[in-house]
Amino acid sequence: MSKLGVRILCFAGAVVIAGAAMMPATGQASTKKKHSSVRIDQAGVGVLTISGTPTERPGPFDWISADPTPTLRSLIQAIDSVGEDDSLRALVIKLDDAALAATQVEELSDAISDVREAGKKVYVVGDSYNTTGLMLGAAADLAIAHHGTPVSFPGVYIEQYFLHDMFEWVGIEASYEQIGEYKGADETYTRSAPSEPWKENLSQLLDSMYDNIRSSIKDGTGLNDAQLDHAMEKAFYTSAEEAVELGLIDKAVDLGELESMLEDDLGDPIRWETDLIENTGGLAIDPSNPFAIFSMLMRDPSNHPTRPTIAVVHIDGVIMDGESKDGGLFGSSSVGSRTIRGVLDELADDDLVEGVVIRINSPGGSATASEVIWRAVRKVAEAKPVYVSVGNMAASGGYYIAVSGDKIFVDPSSIVGSIGVVGGKLALSGLFENLRIHPVGQGRGPRAELFGSSKPWNDEQRAAVREMMQETYDLFESRVAAGRDGIDLNVTARGRIFTGNKAIGLRMADEIGSLTDAIEELAKERELTKYDVLDYPGPVSLEKILEQFTGGKMQSEIPGMFASASMEPMIRAIVGDAAWSSIRERIDAAFMLRHQPIMLLDPSILIFK
Repeated sequence: MSKLGVRILCFAGAVVIAGAAMMPATGQASTKKKHSSVRIDQAGVGVLTISGTPTERPGPFDWISADPTPTLRSLIQAIDSVGEDDSLRALVIKLDDAALAATQVEELSDAISDVREAGKKVYVVGDSYNTTGLMLGAAADLAIAHHGTPVSFPGVYIEQYFLHDMFEWVGIEASYEQIGEYKGADETYTRSAPSEPWKENLSQLLDSMYDNIRSSIKDGTGLNDAQLDHAMEKAFYTSAEEAVELGLIDKAVDLGELESMLEDDLGDPIRWETDLIENTGGLAIDPSNPFAIFSMLMRDPSNHPTRPTIAVVHIDGVIMDGESKDGGLFGSSSVGSRTIRGVLDELADDDLVEGVVIRINSPGGSATASEVIWRAVRKVAEAKPVYVSVGNMAASGGYYIAVSGDKIFVDPSSIVGSIGVVGGKLALSGLFENLRIHPVGQGRGPRAELFGSSKPWNDEQRAAVREMMQETYDLFESRVAAGRDGIDLNVTARGRIFTGNKAIGLRMADEIGSLTDAIEELAKERELTKYDVLDYPGPVSLEKILEQFTGGKMQSEIPGMFASASMEPMIRAIVGDAAWSSIRERIDAAFMLRHQPIMLLDPSILIFK
């Protein structure tokens, strides 16, 4: 089978403070090829295991963790290291219950391609294969499964969750307006089924997503359309053996046969190399040394550049006013405009920061918060280049921020757009009644009752809110027009969403490329050969950790009776883990409207299967 390629990353550098050694979250952009004195009659094979879903950035407490969170970039750096290591001839990527997004596979596949172009072989080994696992396998020289393991490739299925009936059941009325008939953001809360414009919008998105997946598998396996159609008819759920016959994977082997199979393929005995990802966190503390312990307690783990640096600022989650938070109604994270503005202001003033990459994985959020971040990015761009890298999604407020950059990189399956505005509130009178709560409101002023929690808006109030929303929409369009020269808003605005590969032709983005591509191109523009890559917002200090564990910042914006309710495990069990992360984000976003009536939020709750 002809195949595509894949990539992985590592961090480097060490600091020793009073006997406590730690690895800071920096990324070496230039790495030296290793020239190890190894036996030439052995084939060095790197091993990389991918479990679950890789995170976008290091965890806030990784600096004191012995087992730091693997990130997508650290995986890509690890793959890259195999291509640069003269002592290694191949790479084995083990999929251990991996739950990869299509965009993550696309970025990993770019890295694999580089390794294969360096003359190294890449093998993907899975104990099961789903759609994205097959995409990754198609990028390698060989996709291998254990005998008897399941393979599933039924197609692409989008499941939308409409919350109107649930809200009605618990006594909540969604009082919403939106600008942009294709947006569909209010439909999540106000309807039980999609409108025709939203169905049209979603249908073309689904076509693009499906085409991208099929193209990657066809390119890697050599199957034509008819052969892939036949394989999919059989492989909605099949065995590894039949998947081999259908051409979806290359081999099915017993676990104990893998090494001998690789030896036959490479022509030499195998020498395994498992330390591809450098440990970037965890303090080596001598418990008998009080000075080391004291040093750890007093240390500020914040990211401080010490040489030329490219900063990666993560916009990862729902965008809101104020500080970034972990733990909304059901534990979802949010991106606070005050936090990001503070980070960007520091980066603008730091002479060692040569440029900034804004990494976006966001469905949008608060309109005012999006504008605050847009202004902060433009302030940085006055002093140094700012590139944007879109992961899974830069929708609505996420795209608002994206157009502030000098250049936008997208993955083929990134979701971008949703230029539109939604505004509303949740009227909770029915819920209060069910809970035997009796709110009594009093106010002064012509609009005092507008944001009251009990009653939905009347016609006059709706008109006032819609006027404000139109002003926000006009500003949104003006930001897009200013940032995207030549864009046709008649084709791209009013809530439409597109995959990244389509966004290029519509002038909504500039290049197909990964986060690594954006970093490397920015470094090239700045003529950097040696530099660090630092992630922001950075690590959390021990003082902050203790504050959170004592309840200072961990509590939800939502009343505690919801946060401790038994709804979470029930809903999670019904919809599954993949759907749950999206649902909880949207529920938190809905409750944000109690404080922020105008939102730039993505169209709906979408689960791709």
